[in-house]
Parts: sequence; structure tokens; C-alpha cells
Amino acid sequence: MPDLRKVAKFGGTSMADADAMRRCASIIKADPDKKIIVVSAIAGTTNLLTDMISVSDSGERAEIAGEIRKKHLAILSNLKNPASVEKKILSLLDELDIIALRTQIMTLMLKDEILSFGERLSSIIFTQLLSEESGEDFTWFDARKVIITDNNFGSAEPDVNAISEKATELMEPLIEAGRIVTQGFIGSEKNGATTTLGRGGSDYSAALFAEATDADVLEIWTDVTAIYTTDPRIVPGARPITEISFDEASELSVFGAKVLHPATVVPAIRKNIRVYVGSSIEPDKPGTWIVKESKDKPVIRAISLRKNQTLLTVHSLDMLHRHGYLAKLFQVLSDHKISVDLVTTSEVSVALTLDSDIHASGKQKLNEKILSELREFAEVEIESKLSLIALVGNNLDATAGLSGPVFGALENVNIRMICHGASSHNLCFLVAEDKATDVINVLHDKFIKP
Repeated sequence: MPDLRKVAKFGGTSMADADAMRRCASIIKADPDKKIIVVSAIAGTTNLLTDMISVSDSGERAEIAGEIRKKHLAILSNLKNPASVEKKILSLLDELDIIALRTQIMTLMLKDEILSFGERLSSIIFTQLLSEESGEDFTWFDARKVIITDNNFGSAEPDVNAISEKATELMEPLIEAGRIVTQGFIGSEKNGATTTLGRGGSDYSAALFAEATDADVLEIWTDVTAIYTTDPRIVPGARPITEISFDEASELSVFGAKVLHPATVVPAIRKNIRVYVGSSIEPDKPGTWIVKESKDKPVIRAISLRKNQTLLTVHSLDMLHRHGYLAKLFQVLSDHKISVDLVTTSEVSVALTLDSDIHASGKQKLNEKILSELREFAEVEIESKLSLIALVGNNLDATAGLSGPVFGALENVNIRMICHGASSHNLCFLVAEDKATDVINVLHDKFIKP
């Protein structure tokens, strides 16, 4: 059987300290098919860098830079031969100190440059540790040379064709010669400025590398053993899923499951690359395979939860038998970069859901300017403190008698909005945030097969 080409991504908790890194090194050493290793920043580093960006006082920024220095030098000191990469690490840390002390104006471009330090530092340290532990030379590679994006700093959009060309030119010779360690989350725009793919973008980076290098398998190593039927912290009886389809995994990631970044499966789908999710802490436990077509296709596979939802209801008699009203509504939201999740309509009303928090994906809180524009042509109601619950599975839109038992089990719960039929893989609804945990427990007990 010919060798497989695998891309393996290790998240922040897998990079938490020297011991965690050594566990990851053991996983990589045991499998020579892992050709490209993609790493996140050391746990907590991106949060510290985000804090640095958010404060204006240079003294506070310098203190944060000091914490980052301490964190990385502690791991560096645990290497067998720290001197081999010490100069590179100190150079980056010194550069970060200078930015902390001298920055006057925090531009979007500079924010991405600052955020990139986490992955750049962790990947240098891990490359050395991996080489020491395995006795094999691993090549450190700057992801920014290949992950080419637009200049939408903070949530950059990758240029898939450019990435493919750069990967063929720059990575293929290195893969033929050995193995590579590189960074997730970061890229660069056409003029060379550093960009980021948004929070959680390391998964996405790994998928883009897998797509561009024609990998057979993409592995996501994290701190959980698998994708579960629901969050085990909510339902102790939640069970690991052995195999799941791309479509189901996409729905789960979009509707709140935190194991995968929502964009991860898109490049994998384009190239039909199998995805494996496993635990770097307990690598011997079976994980989850994400494939094009799963053998088992239950009607309800899993239940996901997304908190902090806002329900926006827009009401106007002008909607009645008039064209262009919806276009006008969504143009206002688009102008303000508001990303809408679910939509339902009646003759004179439109209800839609939004994330209440600001996200790196570009979703923003509603503000008075937006509401004022909407009120020029409609009555507007806003409800917050809601949770979105999604039942994810197969043929939900064509399964007779499903809605009755689902909502019958919730007869004492006020359902604020239902979306069913747009996708064969989900049934979604909104409930009050304080009812969400009870709802998930009831539905999991009733509908998820043992």
C-alpha cells in the first residue's frame, strides 16, 4: 500500500507546556505519514496578545509582553538543546517588547502582526523539541509564504488558487525531503503584510494545507477524545461518535460544536479528504472520522447548542405582496457587516437570529445606527438571552412524524423560533437561555440511540 500523506494539526492545549509538546511529539514520531504539522499558539498566548492589543497604556502592554516572554522561556528551558533556537525566540520576544512600548496607533494590520507572534513562537520551539524527541530533522516553515489571503485583517479570506501554487512551489520539495512544522491561523496578503484567519483559524489553516498538498487525511488533535452526541458537560451520558459525514459535521460546527472551526471541513469537502478528530492527551482512545458518506445514517445524530443569541423581528405592512422588501432589509444588515444565521418569515414579519457577541468572523452587535436605519421602514423588536438548539442528522426534512415527538417532549417550554426544511441535516429552534440545558437533556435522552 502506498504511503499516505497526512496533515496533523495540534491546538493550543496540545502546546500547553513541554510535557504536552512531548506527548504530541510521540504521536508524530509514531506515524511517518504525518508530513505537515500545523500548530497553534501555546495555550493562553493568543488571549494575552489580545489583551495587549486592547490596552492603550504602554506600561500595561509591556507587562503582558513580559508574561508572554516568561511563558515561552519556561518551555524553552525544558529543551535538551535550547541554545539552538534561543536566538530566534529572543529576537521575536524583543520585537514584541518594542511593539508594546512604542505603538501609538493600533491599526488592524498591526493587530494581525501582533497576534501572529503566538504561532510563530510556538512553532519554532516545537520544531526543535520534535527533532530532539524523534531524532529526525523537521523543517520549520513560515505559513505566510503559502497561506495567501485578501487584506481583510482579522478575518482574512484565503485565495485557494494562490495557496495551491505556492504550496506546489515551496512545500512540495520540502515534503519530498522530509517533514514540516508550520503555523495555523496566520497568512499574508499580496503586499506581504501578515493576516489572520479569525479566532480558531488554525483548523482552517490545516485544512487549506491539506487541500493544497493533496493530502489523504487531515488530523485535528485537540483536548477532547472525539466529537460527541452533545456536550458531555451538559449531558454526562453523551457518547463519542465514531464516524460522521461532512454534511453533519458542518452543521455541528456551525451550530455551536467547538471541536472544529466551522470553516475546517470546506477545503476537506472540496478534495474529499478524510478528517480525523482525536485527543493528544489520550491518543489511544478512538476518535471521530469525518467522511463524505458515513455508513450509519441515524435521523438524529447529535444535538448542539449555541448560546448568546439575539432574535431580531422586523414587522411592516409594506411587506404584504411587495417585492424588494427583503432585499432592503438584508442590504442594511450587509452594509453593517451583520451576519444572519436563521430566518423565518410571515406575510408581514421577518424574524432572524444573530450572535450577540462580536466574533472574529465579522459578526457584530446590533447598535443604534443599525436599528435607526431599520426603523425607517419597519417596527423592530429585539429579544436577547436566547439559545439556539440544533438537532443534526440525516433526512430530517423528509422524516414523517419527527416534529410532533420533538416538540411534544418540550410541551412546557416556550419555543421562540423554528427553522425546519431548509436543510436535510438540521432542525433548529430558539429557547430561553435558562431552559437550554434542560431541553438538551430531555431531547438527548429521548432521541439519541444508546
